[in-house]
Order: sequence, then C-alpha cells, then structure tokens
Amino acid sequence: MPFEFDEILETIKMTEIEHFDIRTVTLGISLRDCADRNLEVTKQKIYDKVLKYGRNHVKFAKEVEAKYGISIANKRIAITPLSIVGDAFKADEFVELAKILDKAAEEAGVDYLAGYSALVQKGFTNGDREMIKSIPEALAQTKRICSSVNVGTTKAGINMDAVNLMSNIIKETALKTKERDSVGCAKLVVFCNVPEDNPFVAGAFHGISEPEVVLNVGISGPGVVLEAIRAAGKIELQQLAEVIKRQKFKITRAGKRLGGKVRKNKD
Repeated sequence: MPFEFDEILETIKMTEIEHFDIRTVTLGISLRDCADRNLEVTKQKIYDKVLKYGRNHVKFAKEVEAKYGISIANKRIAITPLSIVGDAFKADEFVELAKILDKAAEEAGVDYLAGYSALVQKGFTNGDREMIKSIPEALAQTKRICSSVNVGTTKAGINMDAVNLMSNIIKETALKTKERDSVGCAKLVVFCNVPEDNPFVAGAFHGISEPEVVLNVGISGPGVVLEAIRAAGKIELQQLAEVIKRQKFKITRAGKRLGGKVRKNKD
C-alpha cells in the first residue's frame, strides 16, 4: 500500500525535525547447517553462507536510505550461537572460526557480526566450555565480532560455575585488548534471562527457533515522542498515554515499511 500524502509529510517531519531514524537493520542468519567435525570445512561453510546472504546487506540498506531520505545508522549481522555450530572444537579452533567470521563481516561491510555466543544457564557442554575459554583471544584478534554468554534464567536458575568462569573471562579480555582501551569488554555481554532470539548488538544472536534468514529492524524515535508530548500540553495522564501510543504506532509503521523495502531488495 503506498504512503498517503499526509503520511509522507509526517515522515519528513519526523526525520528532518524530530530526529527519527532507523537505528539498525540486523540480518539474522542460521549457521546450524554449517556444523562439521572438520575445522576447514566448517570455516568454508560459514564464510560462504554469511556472504551468500550478507554480501549485499549494506548495499540494499544504503539504497533505501537514499530513496526515502531516512538514515539507517548501523548495518549488522547476527548468527546462530557459535557454541552450537562448533560444539566439536577446541578453544584455539573457535578462535579460527571467529577470524573467518570477522573476514566475512569485513567483506560484507557490516559494522558488527554478533553470535559468538553460548547459552549455559543449565550447564556446559564440552563445546560451550571451549568456546567461552576462547572469547578473550577471539575478541583480541578480531574487529567486528561481538560475544555473549547467558548464565542464568528464572526457570533454570543461575549457573554459578559459569558466573565464576565469566568473571575471569572478562578480566582476561580486558587484558588482551588493553592496547585498544580494552575494547573487547565493550563487545562482550553476560546475560541472565536472555530472550530466545536477540537482535540487539553487542549481545545479539540468531535464535535456534528462527527461520533460515530474518531481517530485524531497530528504530529510534525519542524525539518524535518528545515533540508529541510538548504539543499535547497539559492533559490528563490517560490522554497523554494515548498520544504516546499513537506516536509509537506511527514510528513502528514507518520502520516496518522501510525494513520491508530492504527485505524486498534482498528478495
């Protein structure tokens, strides 16, 4: 359905005056079919698949920016938690996987690639332990890789062994990236109750129940909401809630339509 004239004017006002933008378009890619006991085979499968779906991700996003005049601040990729894909590997082999992912991310032109992750709220597999042990070295040897570990949930409780391990991993990551202001720690997230699918960098990963590929759109519209509140003046709280709700709907609709344009380009 095309934009109505007043919707076009409204969107222009949001972007030019109220600082509305698309904060990020994050492409989620399943790597579950890339698992193999041979490291070189796994690396090649991962590299090929990330570039198969992500090679034109930035290009298409920039085309939508240019066509509609709305900024898309960040272009990112999230993958299946790597501990699942590489469960058969040792820590030094996980570092090799991180490096090939970093290479693919650089060639795709994305800001970050997230999903160097493990979900260990109930316990570790051998692969989980090895991946977590590899995090400091992986973040030291890459530029675009982001990592996360979920150590607890309300349902499963807290894996205190994982909490203890991550306290050491954080310190080691800071040490190994000290020449870059310990930037590794800014790209490492420790979660409790992480969502099943999380498109938000630095802790992003592509959930195991998600489809093969999915596009997530993050929108930023605080200025739009603030302007609506100012324009509403002194009104009842319930009325103010309705004003904010309407503005949130408009922001979300604009983000959804623009995200749809990026997806259609990919199709």
